[in-house]
Amino acid sequence: MNFLVDHNLRGHSVILAGSLVASDWLEIIPIRFVLFEEVDLATTSDDRVVWQYAQDNQMILITANRSMKGKDSLEQVMREENTPTSLPIVTIGNIDRLMAEPNYRERCVDRLVDIVIDIEDYKGARRIFIP
Repeated sequence: MNFLVDHNLRGHSVILAGSLVASDWLEIIPIRFVLFEEVDLATTSDDRVVWQYAQDNQMILITANRSMKGKDSLEQVMREENTPTSLPIVTIGNIDRLMAEPNYRERCVDRLVDIVIDIEDYKGARRIFIP
């Protein structure tokens, strides 16, 4: 499963990927973190463009702070565009803890793995906060 990494989580995704490797999860389940620049998305792209790109390309958007106000906010886009087959948006509850606390980071990694394994159960869920 490919995760589209929100532009503000670039460094965080490296840490998550390292934890996935260290815990041997990548030997069991394929998870890849894709950066905006790899898919020619501008870091200034609005939430509607980012959400649509992720859906069109069967990617789970992983974020920490997408907007919740305005006509193109992530929350509004999900309300208008989400279907029972839409992939969820994964939101890291506390990015500071992700970087500072190995236990928190491992819980986040475990949740990502759970989501990928059971993705059919999460389709249409809109947003999932982790850990």
